[in-house]
Amino acid sequence: MNERTMIGKLGEKVGETISLSGWVDVRRDQGKLVFFDFRDVSGTVQGVVLPGDEALMTAAKEIRNEFVVRVEGIVNKRPEKNVQADKVNGDIELEIKGIEVLSAAQDLPFELGAEQNLDTFLDYLPYNLRSAKEVAIFKVQAEILKAYRAYLNSVGFTEFQAPKLIGDDAEGGAEVFEVPYFYGKTAHLATSPQFYKQIMVATYERVFCAGTVFRAEKHSTSRHLNEYTSLDAEMGFIQDHTDVMAVESALLIHIATHLKETCTAEFALLGSEIPVVPTVIPRMKLREAQELIFKETGKDKREEPDLEPEDERWLCEWSKKEHDSDFIFITHYPVSKRPMYTFEDPNDLGYTNGFDLLFRGVEITTGGQRRHNYENLVEGIKMKGLDPEKFSYYLQVFKYGMPPHGGWGMGLERLTQKFLGLSNVKEATLFPRDINRIDNRLSIED
Repeated sequence: MNERTMIGKLGEKVGETISLSGWVDVRRDQGKLVFFDFRDVSGTVQGVVLPGDEALMTAAKEIRNEFVVRVEGIVNKRPEKNVQADKVNGDIELEIKGIEVLSAAQDLPFELGAEQNLDTFLDYLPYNLRSAKEVAIFKVQAEILKAYRAYLNSVGFTEFQAPKLIGDDAEGGAEVFEVPYFYGKTAHLATSPQFYKQIMVATYERVFCAGTVFRAEKHSTSRHLNEYTSLDAEMGFIQDHTDVMAVESALLIHIATHLKETCTAEFALLGSEIPVVPTVIPRMKLREAQELIFKETGKDKREEPDLEPEDERWLCEWSKKEHDSDFIFITHYPVSKRPMYTFEDPNDLGYTNGFDLLFRGVEITTGGQRRHNYENLVEGIKMKGLDPEKFSYYLQVFKYGMPPHGGWGMGLERLTQKFLGLSNVKEATLFPRDINRIDNRLSIED
């Protein structure tokens, strides 16, 4: 038995006898011939069983889609008239000399890649993840994460791992999952690494993490999850929030450039376009955005403390039309609307040096400058009706000298969704958790 050759390398083996291992994508019987499409993680290739070996032909006809097999065969060039130039390995074919079933597949619930409603798709997710579409989605997601790490490492950030079990919620009031802990105590699943990344700024100045966070909010929408991967960064010695926005803009440019280098085939398969990230992303204050919406649409949102989903969609459409940008920063949300640690703009009292980054109709990032002065942060905690004593562990770092700093939090799944133009964030989530599902649906009608 030859050493295994990955399907993606078969083009280098023309004329050689090789061994491949993978799944049967398709079996087709055509007269006295049996054709297979085989796949492994590196690609697909067509194989054929020719007449003459009755035992091999009999074995081939017992094999169905999704069987896991080991195949021996000769890599041949296809005749010119049969070349499929638009396909990987479209110019070669495997002449099968032996086939061994490593694992048989039971009857399939439906053809892989078949159209399904979202609940059915998620019910059969372990099977559906094999489809070309899903492979493409999560390849893109993996490359986004790779590019995120690579860029921040290149500009002096240090990665750290934040805890997922915490004492209190970093946002000071968001719905949280409670977990029984030792000695009768109650812990919580972290909604954010916020406190810990601020603490780490005093150690490394620039830090980032990519980890799971949990929100116990009872959403049932196309944009919310109860567990997701948060891409967080925090940086010290900033002038204000615009320094944070500049680094995030450069990061997004790097991610888009990396995806062009690594995922053009995946974007083409999914019918999506890699966005162009402008060097300077358009920006405006919340009040300016609300005035613009009122002027252009007649809808008066000028007294609202935040944007509604329809406002985010409209602003992104406006940004695309006026600035050819899929992105737009909205800054200066009211102090009352932002977390206790968000820095108030001394030149615009009542409003924060905070921002949201909108992308293709939805908010993908929340960030800004933080309060770095101990007394000022305690004031912010009290302003939210919270007890500073409950945050004494976190507050230590501010007692002993903390530079001006800021950062952001960004959801990997939502970012993937918007990059690929998917209709629901669950389509960009491996094993999504929401109000209705932890793998299996929590309530299924009889």
